Amino acid sequence: MIRLDASGADFEPAFAALVDARREADGDVSRDVSTIIRAVRVARDRALQDYTRDFDGHDLDKTGWDVSRAERRAALDSLDPTLRAALELAADRIAVYHRDQKPADRDMTDAAGVRLGARWNAVDAAGLYVPGGRAAYPSTVLMNAIPARVAGVARVTMVTPTPNGEINPLVLAAAEIAGVDEIWRVGGAQAIAAMAYGTARIRPVDVIVGPGNAWVAEAKRQLYGVVGIDMVAGPSEIVVVADGDNDPAWIAADLLSQAEHDPTSQSILFTDDAGFAGAVEQAIGTQLAGLSTRDAAATAWNDNGAIIVVPSLAAALPLVDRLAPEHLELAVDDPEALFAKIRHAGSVFLGRYTPEAVGDYVAGPNHVLPTGRRARFASGLSVLDFMKRTSFIACDRAALAAIGPAAVALAQAEGLPAHAASVAIRL
Repeated sequence: MIRLDASGADFEPAFAALVDARREADGDVSRDVSTIIRAVRVARDRALQDYTRDFDGHDLDKTGWDVSRAERRAALDSLDPTLRAALELAADRIAVYHRDQKPADRDMTDAAGVRLGARWNAVDAAGLYVPGGRAAYPSTVLMNAIPARVAGVARVTMVTPTPNGEINPLVLAAAEIAGVDEIWRVGGAQAIAAMAYGTARIRPVDVIVGPGNAWVAEAKRQLYGVVGIDMVAGPSEIVVVADGDNDPAWIAADLLSQAEHDPTSQSILFTDDAGFAGAVEQAIGTQLAGLSTRDAAATAWNDNGAIIVVPSLAAALPLVDRLAPEHLELAVDDPEALFAKIRHAGSVFLGRYTPEAVGDYVAGPNHVLPTGRRARFASGLSVLDFMKRTSFIACDRAALAAIGPAAVALAQAEGLPAHAASVAIRL
């Protein structure tokens, strides 16, 4: 764990190294993914079957390629009532929040008499990747599938790795609540390629969303253009800005909430109280000892964590913007004053009683967020990721007479005489 003092003479190069540190895929992953994509494009289902046998340890012909609707319904019906109620509450809140994101069509006539506008439509099919292996993520199913449904996507296809052919019932229950149409027992880069190009069994989709490991992220990067993607997601990260009036145990728990995701996750604390910084560090050590996820969390904290003491919390804000974190907590009495000065963050959690984890499950806004400083230019998953805008233009004789001569002049200036003629011939 790195401990920095913003007033120190060597702070700037140390902080710059923290900002620039890479925790994502290397060249070997890129080459491996290229090989997998080529194999799926050529051998299609046979490649999926081979990779599933090699990586997940089961034969799709024996365990089944897809999950039946009856199996999903049974998983939901057998769920503990408290857990089912929690999933349904989360689903309702996510749906309500995302309904407000649906854009309105536009249709207007300007001063020249030209009718202009835009019409929004959902994509025909969306693909959802749900991680398996290290943990089961029913919340990821809800966060990805519900915005697609709200957008009006007709077919939602889900893929997920199933080690030894097994799939967590919670994931199946969440898929049933969210209205997923198809679930395929394939994962990894090969599943992304299958949804992009299609196979004999799996129909191609238009947009692929959802987090995954380095191979999944790289497959999405390489296949962007064949399909749309939400983002290239990297390891999880959280930045907490906190004063000394917080309970150190609360802030320690918040920092560990992201560290436990994966050994490459990152947790950073900014505080203006050096004594509080030490108390948080001690609380992290205490809490790690009791975590079932302590191996991943301890590695993430020791390798990527940081505590940064600043002269004032206001002085932390430009540093936070440089990090452009996935999650930002402002654990102070007046978070609005700090929030007003923040430009780059995936999602911001305001006040002492708003831990990041509430946003992962039941708050409503999407928890699929840009990582690796991409919040400088990207946003979290939304309904718009499943929609596209088609503009339209309509001119009558008078409208074309008003604006056409300028189009002719510009086309001639660009050396495109056919462009000019197609307008001039109507004038």
